[in-house]
Amino acid sequence: MDFLRSLGHPEEIYNLIRFKLGGCQAVMPKLKQESMSESLHTCYKYLNQTSRSFAAVIQALDGELRHAVCIFYLVLRALDTVEDDMTISLETKIPMLHNFHTFLYQADWRFMDSKEKDRQVLADFPTISLEFRNLAVVYQEVIADICHKMGVGMAEFLEKHVESLLEWDKYCHYVAGLVGIGLSRLFSASELEDPIVGEDTKLSNSMGLFLQKTNIIRDYLEDQLEGREFWPKEVWSKYGKKLSDFAKPENIVPAVQCLNELITNALQHVPDVLLYLSRLRNQSVFNFCAIPQVMAIATLAACYNNQQVFKGVVKIRKGQAVTLMMDATNIQAVRAIMYQYVEEIYQKIPMTDPSSGRTQNIVATVRKLSLRNGPLVSRHSFSPIYLSCAMLLAALSWQYLSTVQASEEVHTAQ
Repeated sequence: MDFLRSLGHPEEIYNLIRFKLGGCQAVMPKLKQESMSESLHTCYKYLNQTSRSFAAVIQALDGELRHAVCIFYLVLRALDTVEDDMTISLETKIPMLHNFHTFLYQADWRFMDSKEKDRQVLADFPTISLEFRNLAVVYQEVIADICHKMGVGMAEFLEKHVESLLEWDKYCHYVAGLVGIGLSRLFSASELEDPIVGEDTKLSNSMGLFLQKTNIIRDYLEDQLEGREFWPKEVWSKYGKKLSDFAKPENIVPAVQCLNELITNALQHVPDVLLYLSRLRNQSVFNFCAIPQVMAIATLAACYNNQQVFKGVVKIRKGQAVTLMMDATNIQAVRAIMYQYVEEIYQKIPMTDPSSGRTQNIVATVRKLSLRNGPLVSRHSFSPIYLSCAMLLAALSWQYLSTVQASEEVHTAQ
């Protein structure tokens, strides 16, 4: 269940938040304070239905940037739905991916034959494309450009596996690095952030790669069960003959060694992440960017040297996630969070692990970056000062709906 569906939904949440905030005037979501067209309202409904991670932070963004990022998300969600739909033949899918950016300017284009769960964004694409065309031209240009590049990249990897580490980076660039680049350009176009944020594509790309690699590493078993492979062969072939063999109990030692090497590779992006975040000036943009990054480092710390990756699902606890959302509101706090989790990884490094030296080196680098601007301060001391009501709304809503979901699951089981 998506905790973001709570925006404008259960009255109990607002009562809970009013109690927690003690009368904060900004408790109601920003979207409830604005009048919106019916088509834009529909777009936010689709955002809440399709996003498990980003809807709340998108809706907490300031000004017109909020609408631009909402539409950007939905356009890429529609593109991703085409890529994921295995019922669409390659003869149909490849031209669709190549040409998808042109559909943004075709008022009546829609696709009714998808079998994916998010198919409504394709069936009602005219509503999304209408709101795309209602955006300022500077936003339209960014969204159409990224959509074009991503569609071409997705088509390239439809018929080939990720072989080398260079290809792994290239695949992650197409599906996530481009998102980071596009978002950064939107931030700068809105003038909420300095031009350098949108111009430095290396840092923006690293923001996306860090998140995507974390997801690929964590989702080993799920991807195997669904017949997908995203771990680079250049790495896993050193530890086994087939990637699927890592799920067998007798192969758990080399499997974990491979896991540790990939996590070490992902951690190489953390210095870029910290530099990128240090440049942000707008609070809503900082929250939007920082929260997924701290979730990722916490996830990698949970996965590192953990056999459970090959047996089930490894996730950070919901309470831990809420705490991270509430804490990651300034660069000093984020540095402290990064320091905490690389220390957790350091404590788990097996001295017999083939990647142990490289892991220790990147941990040492992140330590230095975290301590560069003075002594490390407990991250918990920051959140009461910097936490916006919008982000607390998101955190409390997640907490509330997670409780509801758990109750429903228990009831169903009974």
